[in-house]
Amino acid sequence: MPPDDDVPTGLPLAGIRVADFSRVLAGPLATMLLGDLGADVVKVERPVTGDDTRGWGPPFVGEDAAYFLSLNRNKRSVTLDLGTDDGRSAARRLALASDVVVENFRPGLMDRFGLDHASLSAEHPGLVYCSLTAFGEGDETARPGYDIIVQALSGLMSFTGHPGGEPTKVGVALLDVICGLYACNAIQAALLGRNATGRGSRVSVSLFDASIAALVNQAANYLLGGLVPQPLGNAHPNIVPYQLFETADRPLILAAGNDRLFERTCVVIGRPELASDERFASNADRVRNREQLIAIVSEELARRPAAEWVTALEAASVPCAPVRTLDEVFASPEGAATIQAIDDPERGSLRLVADPIRVDGRVPPARMPPPRLGEHTDDVRSELEG
Repeated sequence: MPPDDDVPTGLPLAGIRVADFSRVLAGPLATMLLGDLGADVVKVERPVTGDDTRGWGPPFVGEDAAYFLSLNRNKRSVTLDLGTDDGRSAARRLALASDVVVENFRPGLMDRFGLDHASLSAEHPGLVYCSLTAFGEGDETARPGYDIIVQALSGLMSFTGHPGGEPTKVGVALLDVICGLYACNAIQAALLGRNATGRGSRVSVSLFDASIAALVNQAANYLLGGLVPQPLGNAHPNIVPYQLFETADRPLILAAGNDRLFERTCVVIGRPELASDERFASNADRVRNREQLIAIVSEELARRPAAEWVTALEAASVPCAPVRTLDEVFASPEGAATIQAIDDPERGSLRLVADPIRVDGRVPPARMPPPRLGEHTDDVRSELEG
């Protein structure tokens, strides 16, 4: 473990050690969240190159890409060559001295390294072992598991984008993020189970399964209603009006999610009669007559600037928002409040997005900046040998 004065107090996972053999996004996100909550996360990386995302830039800060820095605070980095006896031996000692092992190697590689669950749990029955895979552990395991591949295979891209346009991916690797959140949840559940039984367990999350679970209502619309979703641009398949509209100067999102909100919207845009129009009287009616209603609302909203509509709609308690650019987001009070400044003696102060979890009303502290490659190798080896 780190020196006593570096051990967090008052955090839920204080005293838990995580041996992190994952890289890129889903695994590192899960382990970063565990580190935020107090765990001692030891990130195992390849010598020389380290985690792939260290090179996924520009932009770079020092030698590391912003991509890497966004996913690896509150961790220590050790470099181990798992292709050598010494590297495998040190990795095994680390795993056996840990409460949790996280890995996202191709199926079979951890067995080859002697770091598989069966081998480790035979010596360490209390170990919680988490595997993140692309397609589970069946016949599909050899297929590549990049986020964009699974956005295509999960169907998400088939109904993302505009009607008549090409299938469109989400602007961030959101499926990796979702998979990492599921993994973090599974690990903590397994730790709770260990408290009750004294035994660890193996949990696994596949990127594909997590992605299908993330389709929620769209999956249910098909499974229960036989509806194959098609691209709707920024419209909602089950609620109208609930989408983007162009105003006189910039795009605006309007979310009239029920009849009461629709009635208020009609008053604000100067068309109160629409609420009693039999074509639009209920949400089901509005969904069936989507095109007619959207044409009317679009014409009215195009008459005035977005800021005027936001003021009027918010005064009527109708959910709405301008579509902001990222610089506008972080210039806003709520956006600025998400930024955490992390003191890094090598890279200077790093402004990164904080953990959204609050523990007793407080943001979990950034105890350590994202590590430089192999920064803690000697320290961790000394702890294991000691």
